[in-house]
Amino acid sequence: MKGQIVAAKCIDLSFEGKGVAKYDQGIVFVDGLFPGEEAEVEITYTRAGSNFGKIKKLITFSKDRIQPRCPVCTACGGCQFQQLSYQAQLAFKKNKVKNAFSRTAKINVSVNDVIGMDDPYFYRNKIQMPIAKDKSGKIITGFYKANTHVIVPIEKCYIEDERSSPILATIRALMKDMRIEPYDEDKRTGVIRHILIRTSYYKKQIMVVLVTNVNSFPGQRNFVNALMAKHPEITTIVQNINKRDTNVILGNYENILYGKGFIEDSLLGINYQISSKSFYQINPRQTEKLYTAAIEAANLSKEDVVFDAYTGIGTIALLAAKHAKHVIGVEIVNQAIRDAIRNAKHNAISNVEFHAADVADYMTQMADENHKIDVLFMDPPRKGADEGFLRSVLKLSPKKIVYISCEPETLARDVKILSSRYDVISVQPVDMFPQTHHVETVVGLYLKK
Repeated sequence: MKGQIVAAKCIDLSFEGKGVAKYDQGIVFVDGLFPGEEAEVEITYTRAGSNFGKIKKLITFSKDRIQPRCPVCTACGGCQFQQLSYQAQLAFKKNKVKNAFSRTAKINVSVNDVIGMDDPYFYRNKIQMPIAKDKSGKIITGFYKANTHVIVPIEKCYIEDERSSPILATIRALMKDMRIEPYDEDKRTGVIRHILIRTSYYKKQIMVVLVTNVNSFPGQRNFVNALMAKHPEITTIVQNINKRDTNVILGNYENILYGKGFIEDSLLGINYQISSKSFYQINPRQTEKLYTAAIEAANLSKEDVVFDAYTGIGTIALLAAKHAKHVIGVEIVNQAIRDAIRNAKHNAISNVEFHAADVADYMTQMADENHKIDVLFMDPPRKGADEGFLRSVLKLSPKKIVYISCEPETLARDVKILSSRYDVISVQPVDMFPQTHHVETVVGLYLKK
């Protein structure tokens, strides 16, 4: 089967944005093939009984196909939809959310149109790139090709902040000139493993993180000075030390090589300090739309007590505090809670408290002690909430729940459990990740009367 060339016609898009193409012997999933298109497809592998392939020759073209800006978008794997018109992307994402609810939650809901971007490019405020040498010995940065550890060299990424590419080019040039070796995964030798760049949208600050395999390297100070001389727009440089044989990018130890070790940005008038490891939404322009939709779904009053689960650095909690009587934010990551407390003080917000704890245990204890909350915000990781957390929610029974999700399937799974006690009032998708198949969704749930 592998290597077979088949004539196939795309009849749909899968949940992951792959073309669902029909041919004589069945179905093959194909990246970059869109509904209505016909192509010669090479079957490249089979997994769990499903065939996957790549386009060898495109025969008919969808009216929604466009010329991609990025010359390596088909090789990189970071974008699934650069060849698909933006309106078609938004339509796919709305259907993706609606289908998840009907298929997984068994609930027919009205889904609002996706809130999109005016300019769906150059939006990511965080870039993480591995660094290596190609076969000719040239130092490259890029992204791993899907399902491999082969780096696709990237000169300019069209979904990352435009300020990042020139900095990466300078780092590559300085490493060559100063003979600083990139990390070799196989030999476990070399100095620099990854480059992480974080940018702020409103404050115009830039953080560069050098992830190294060593505590220090020869010429380190000269390297930092040369980088700053070339890019005075950089406001802080951090060295993160990761000597482990792991796919995890960041290690546990850091040195501040220049500046304060963090950057600052604003969301809806609230200022945040962002460190190398802080969770902060990737798309600042859309994050304001996302959180505005969440606050609107909550319909807060000055008498409300709010609980913000998975609070992170307190982003939603601090926004809600402006509209509520009191806010409790809980997060299991200690560093995030320290950041949240610092952000509350920095913004002089006093009607909020933060706790480092397991959210399910904390909420169960609140229910056992007969504490009441009016509104629950929950923004769990991609895998969704666990059963213990959902049981604690049902036990505590807040009047309203605002569920923010980056994964429609786990969202629908969790809402199905909550729907035993709650009605779905609103479903608002927001396009946080243009050119990809991902979509964020805000769901409002009200306790049944």
